[in-house]
Amino acid sequence: MSLPDTMTAIEITEFGGPEVLRPTTVPVPAPAAEQILIKVAYAGVNRPDALQRAGNYAPPADASPLPGLECSGTVVAVGDGVSRWKIGDAVTALLPGGGYAEYVVTYADHALPVPEGMPMDQAAALCETFFTVWSNVFVRGGLRAGERLLVHGGSSGIGTTAIQLAAMRGARVFTTAGSEEKCAACRALGAEQAWNYRDVDFVETMRAEGGADVILDMVGGGYIPRNVKALADDGRLVQIAFLQGPKVEMNFVQMMTRRLTLTGSTLRPQSVAAKAGIARDLQAEVWPHLASGRIAPVMDSEFALNDAAEAHTRMEGSTHIGKIVLKVGG
Repeated sequence: MSLPDTMTAIEITEFGGPEVLRPTTVPVPAPAAEQILIKVAYAGVNRPDALQRAGNYAPPADASPLPGLECSGTVVAVGDGVSRWKIGDAVTALLPGGGYAEYVVTYADHALPVPEGMPMDQAAALCETFFTVWSNVFVRGGLRAGERLLVHGGSSGIGTTAIQLAAMRGARVFTTAGSEEKCAACRALGAEQAWNYRDVDFVETMRAEGGADVILDMVGGGYIPRNVKALADDGRLVQIAFLQGPKVEMNFVQMMTRRLTLTGSTLRPQSVAAKAGIARDLQAEVWPHLASGRIAPVMDSEFALNDAAEAHTRMEGSTHIGKIVLKVGG
């Protein structure tokens, strides 16, 4: 397949607000061994992209400096040692970076087939959230059927994914969100109860339900000691971000007396092998349910690639419900 030498991409011109995202022309990357080159159809927009843009989430040394951690598209070249994919395959992929571009490289084992019947805009909204939720809620958090899960930010991309997966697997799901519209959306996805955190003390309401066996939190800050109080005995707090900061003063005696587990992870720095393992789990345990339509990514809005700054403004305004994507190719 004949490929162009250059492509349009969105670069971070300097650290700052959404306005620092601007179109540029850069060389088309070439896949190394065990990698594939994808012609991007759509790119997902995620909170880590905004953190990178602001200078708070540096990409790994061997990753593209361009933002973008997930995409959908078509395989147009394969590196040495790749046998799983062939040119023309439709894929959805977790990326080390570089998704805000017409072409991107990623490891072959970090790509998954587009679920049968799923449009490419939805397929671009899968990997970052499904990899994150699976590895944190079900692997690190060990959530089991019948247990109670509390999800903060239930209307976000992570939240809508966590609600659906947990409910599908037989857990009781509770969530917080910032408006009645968002709470209603969470309940429609399978949350047993959704509380507006502006009006309701989630600690009291969660304790009234018996406490949470697992809490998935991306807020941090003052939520951390409140989360600990909201846990049931033997509960697990899983931290995946710190929107209100990573530092807080807390009495850890509760961790011992109530046998609590405090854990968490971030996806991007994990090894190639670790991410490939998550991909295998997802293809076996989750992808059939995406193909059947039992679960699906919740889509908020779509922007053109050159309008990435507007997409970030939408995301950081926190009025969205579900995922935001950039339309890149056909």
